[in-house]
Amino acid sequence: MTAVWEERIAEGARAMRSSAIRDLLKLTEQPDMISFAGGLPAPEMFPAEEISDYLERALAEEPVAALQYGPTEGHRPLRELLTVRMAVLGITVPTEQVLVTAGSQQALDLIGRLLIDPGAPVAVESPTYMGALQAWQTLRPHYLTLPIDDDGLQIDALEALLMRGERPRFLYVVSCFQNPTGVTLSAERRRALVELAVRYDLLIVEDDPYGELYYEGSRTQPLAAIDCAMHGSPRQVVYLSTFSKTLTPGLRVGWLSGPPEITTRLALLKQGFDLHTGSLAQIAATRACDDGLLERHVPRLREIYGERRNLMLHTLEELMPAGVRWTRPTGGMFVWLELPAGVNATQLLTKAITRRVAFVPGAPFFPNGGGESTMRLNFSHPSPERIQLGVQRLAAALADV
Repeated sequence: MTAVWEERIAEGARAMRSSAIRDLLKLTEQPDMISFAGGLPAPEMFPAEEISDYLERALAEEPVAALQYGPTEGHRPLRELLTVRMAVLGITVPTEQVLVTAGSQQALDLIGRLLIDPGAPVAVESPTYMGALQAWQTLRPHYLTLPIDDDGLQIDALEALLMRGERPRFLYVVSCFQNPTGVTLSAERRRALVELAVRYDLLIVEDDPYGELYYEGSRTQPLAAIDCAMHGSPRQVVYLSTFSKTLTPGLRVGWLSGPPEITTRLALLKQGFDLHTGSLAQIAATRACDDGLLERHVPRLREIYGERRNLMLHTLEELMPAGVRWTRPTGGMFVWLELPAGVNATQLLTKAITRRVAFVPGAPFFPNGGGESTMRLNFSHPSPERIQLGVQRLAAALADV
């Protein structure tokens, strides 16, 4: 780009960098490359026939609704169904406070546009979801990073931050089977977090794309449900979720709910951003909810992904050298590895790629630096055979370090 064009680029946009995950996804196009890199669902698990039927019926039975512009807030029947589905989880929110988005990623973008000024403090887990950091990078927030452990976000660290006078615009947290680590915020900490948010009037942005993908026990209660139990309706928590992990990411249908002061303004922002989420995709999602597809399909996902998680954990146990530690998630799509001191994951990736296996180095998940000896592995996308072979290749690459 010439200097004159560089001068025309907005200051915040000049710092934009490509996502490490997006770059690594290109490697999956090579048939001999085993990729643990992307957070991808298993394509063989897509309910393609059912989705095709819903789309065909939508065009035949509701052509105007499917092909015409629609309300910015979303297809009303879908929003009503989402209201019911959230109520089952304890999130009692009026349909008017539900906004359909183009996946959770658009919800993150809109929240950033609404709440972040350059230099504004935003509290996040460290590590945290790289896609959120990418969504907000042109807004240039000041990240207040908080440590996590096997029980999720360390609430005492957040309380200490608030007690010393920090007032973040919001706290962003992936509450179930966190991306990238796979850890889940414990029930005790969930209640303590919401109580702390009430005490300090802290807004929580709860990202919950993986909550239905549990392989042990039962569905974890969202923070938004605790908030609603305390106040009758959302007050401290904006809740985000998506059909990308339970139906298909290609539909690009997600949603958010929260206090009316937030959701009304987010709808206004979306109006100027894309007018509305694609009508045809929304109607397909509506029919999937109406038809009971999720109730039939998600248990099968839990079965298959749970088997792949078990296999990855077992193979890591068998093959990883001494000094490597990893999380043991009870759901979701990811295992997080901590390498021995002095082993750089980005350098390891170079060796791993020569052995035809890829992963995501952990450093990009840390907004204020660090994590050079960490890495993320995805177990939902590769087949069982490729999980075993890929971990073998990874162990061999580690032996070369």
